[in-house]
Amino acid sequence: MRVEEFFNQANVIDLSFFNFKNAVTAAFFADKDLRILKTNKNFRSFFPILGNVSNVPFLDVLKQLGVSTEEIETFDAKLRKNGFVQIPHIIVEQKGEEPVFSLLATYTQDDSFTYLNGVQGQFVDRTNEHQLRKDREQLLEERMKDQVKIEEKSRRLEDLANKLAKYLSPQIYESIFSEDSKDTKKLSRKNLTIFFSDIVGFTDISDGMEPEKLALLINTYLSEMSNIALEFGGTIDKFIGDAILIFFGDPETDGEKADALKCAKMALRMQEKNAELQEVWRSNGISKPLHVRMGISTGYCTVGNFGSDQRLEYTILGSPVNLSSRLQSATEADTILLSESTYVLLKDVCEFEPAGSLTPKGFMRSIDTYRLMSINDEAKGISDTMTQTGEYVSVSILNKNKVREAIEELKRIQEEFERQNHLADSD
Repeated sequence: MRVEEFFNQANVIDLSFFNFKNAVTAAFFADKDLRILKTNKNFRSFFPILGNVSNVPFLDVLKQLGVSTEEIETFDAKLRKNGFVQIPHIIVEQKGEEPVFSLLATYTQDDSFTYLNGVQGQFVDRTNEHQLRKDREQLLEERMKDQVKIEEKSRRLEDLANKLAKYLSPQIYESIFSEDSKDTKKLSRKNLTIFFSDIVGFTDISDGMEPEKLALLINTYLSEMSNIALEFGGTIDKFIGDAILIFFGDPETDGEKADALKCAKMALRMQEKNAELQEVWRSNGISKPLHVRMGISTGYCTVGNFGSDQRLEYTILGSPVNLSSRLQSATEADTILLSESTYVLLKDVCEFEPAGSLTPKGFMRSIDTYRLMSINDEAKGISDTMTQTGEYVSVSILNKNKVREAIEELKRIQEEFERQNHLADSD
């Protein structure tokens, strides 16, 4: 006689199912042919649409719950092959809601009680978890959409910034759009060197010229002159027709003498380039040569944003600006006329010719003027000024080939400062 015959079958099944009676899952026990023998309370509360499922084949229950035929066949095949199976995602539509469950089932084996051999399984409610996952996926999807929008807006802003950059000198562009540039109404007073140029008789040259040739002429000229200005660190203020206004000393400066020297070098290079361009224009059917007058002056100007609430322009104001324009008008074609203030800064590094005195329109007294002829050989060898700004001091080295000498000079300055401090402490 076997041991199982001494026990009541129904009581043994109840005891083996005891742990599932109050489980938070919907548990069931079926025989080896998948006919349901036992369910717990949660099974009935999870699936009120099923009613009494005792002795009902479990595969029919799955079908009644809306599980697809393919999933049911997969469940049956895997259970028979592996002895266990899991369906991670079952949506059961009931009472207008769609709770989500995962189903786990396994064969049970007991040598002492054969009637416990069957299939034990449970439905786990994953509704909240599924909703959280769904919300997370939706959030990620929205973030991706937002990211696409942000990237698109960033691209448009970048395109706009690139277009806007063409209307501004790089120095002014960086100054306006830098993170620490918050006060658009900030003005400052600086000692600047101003350059003004104009094409002689441009109105007569352009009269009757075809629009395409006129565009080629002026665009080529302004493009080449702009490249040279940027090469020497000039800030392009504006184009006034064929005239160009450029200044040195803002928003960055290497010192008034270095600024003036860079302006002089730029003007001479522009003269050379204008001569080179004549052949380009002749090859495109523009026979009339372009002659350019240039004026340079140095003095204190007010620099900053001027204009209305609707439109601002970063520019310079002051008599040196007007003077550079007057000097340009007063000089001969293909010459560069400088004011005395600029001449004083450059007389030891440039070659000049006295050009006499004149009283510019709008000025009360006469001004000595000088024609710029060339740069001295020593000045030609001077590379761009090196500038370093620290927390307490800004150092400019006019010739980067003289760094060692500059360091020795700074040491002497340091010693002099220390000596002065020592004398002050003694007093």
